[in-house]
Amino acid sequence: MLDSRLKLTLLRMDQIEGPWCLKINRAGQYVPVRKVFSTVSRLGNGIFWYAWMLALPLLFGKIGGTTSLQMLAVGVVGHFFYKFVKSSTSRPRPYASLDEVSDWTPALDAFSFPSGHTLHAVSFTIVMVAAIPVLAWILIPFTMMVAISRVILGLHYPSDVVIGALAGTLIAVGCLALWQ
Repeated sequence: MLDSRLKLTLLRMDQIEGPWCLKINRAGQYVPVRKVFSTVSRLGNGIFWYAWMLALPLLFGKIGGTTSLQMLAVGVVGHFFYKFVKSSTSRPRPYASLDEVSDWTPALDAFSFPSGHTLHAVSFTIVMVAAIPVLAWILIPFTMMVAISRVILGLHYPSDVVIGALAGTLIAVGCLALWQ
């Protein structure tokens, strides 16, 4: 019963968000926009964050090491959370549901809800900025670009990104609270 209600809710959300998805996705028809956001998306898939995890202890000593461990913790929790939710909801990606939406870059899997890229970007950013606030000027704009890239590239609906950001926030705040 819950499963059919959830599927119906997601279908209604698709109908509401479809026009917005298409408008945002059209930005990808411009090659420079598509290249920038494809690159940001690829970096947000892990490379950017793994590099930070390795660099933080070298750059910031003990606080950097602790922050890297916290990033690892939120990364693991986030991974299992979004994999569980994606497999439970099986929401198709916008390019698969909406004929007009283009997939400007290959998807990592078939489902869109929630955005794992956004979840991880937000959780990592919160953990890093909580420990080393000076990094906010780099991390916040990058995280925002990761989030918008997912819609521009036709891989996510706006609600996928919003829920990914909320989940990432809760996971990071929970980790930081437990770490204290």
